[in-house]
Amino acid sequence: MAKRAVMVGINDYRGISDLRGCVNDVTNMRDILRKYLGFKNTEIRVATDSRATKAGILSRLNWLVSGAKAGDFLVFHYSGHGSQIRDRDGDELEDGMDELICPHDFDWNGSYITDDDLNAIFKTLPKGVLLEVFLDSCHSGTGLRDVNFARPDNLGPTGGKPVTLPRYLPPPIDIVCRHEGEEDDLKEIKLFDSVRGDPVHHILWAGCRSDQTSADAFIDNNYNGAFTYYFCHHMRASNGQLSRTELLSRVRASLRHGSYSQVPQLETEATVRAARALTAPERKSKKA
Repeated sequence: MAKRAVMVGINDYRGISDLRGCVNDVTNMRDILRKYLGFKNTEIRVATDSRATKAGILSRLNWLVSGAKAGDFLVFHYSGHGSQIRDRDGDELEDGMDELICPHDFDWNGSYITDDDLNAIFKTLPKGVLLEVFLDSCHSGTGLRDVNFARPDNLGPTGGKPVTLPRYLPPPIDIVCRHEGEEDDLKEIKLFDSVRGDPVHHILWAGCRSDQTSADAFIDNNYNGAFTYYFCHHMRASNGQLSRTELLSRVRASLRHGSYSQVPQLETEATVRAARALTAPERKSKKA
């Protein structure tokens, strides 16, 4: 079984608001892959800040899927800004929106990576390849009815601590105008619907619900993505032995305890949920 991972974390954006915990997310998750999943350095490709351009991310994702065979295990982890744009290709029939992730060189004229772009890459995977995707970002902010350009007030505790930032990039007014007055025609957004593929072998972890924001938060004396931080914390605490269902439950509990409103999501089928996190479900041996 071959293993490969692509990890993207962007704090330093060109021309848009910066974040603070995304590079820490990458190093944190990379440590998990190496210690508990046996990944080698050569099996992990990292892109952070200025190296995480649209071209740089897509190049690494093409490497991720290149030559993949049944039984291989692939991981894609993204920490950074997310947003959405009105679909003009007509393929987003459920919600009328394309979800997107924002590379370092992001702009609204096309320098972004949509769910369609990811689907075009991931759909080339042959049957039997396990793909586990982690998105510590957000794609809806305060929702379509109220595009809010200020900091959401529900991201968690601040007190005397440094400010908690949302990982959502609100579209400018010309992009918002694409769906103005049509909100009631759009159904509830489901994150990256087109990249799910085979529910047994394509697993999606999202840092929050589609109508929420993921926090870029000051935790344990450093900035982190709240979802990635607690995911890695519970992986270490359990020595990597928790099922995906158990891990999701503990991450959600930690976020609630920390007064974060985001509710992480796990999208896959029941047999995969019951398997140990970051592993393929065990196959039953055939009787002779």
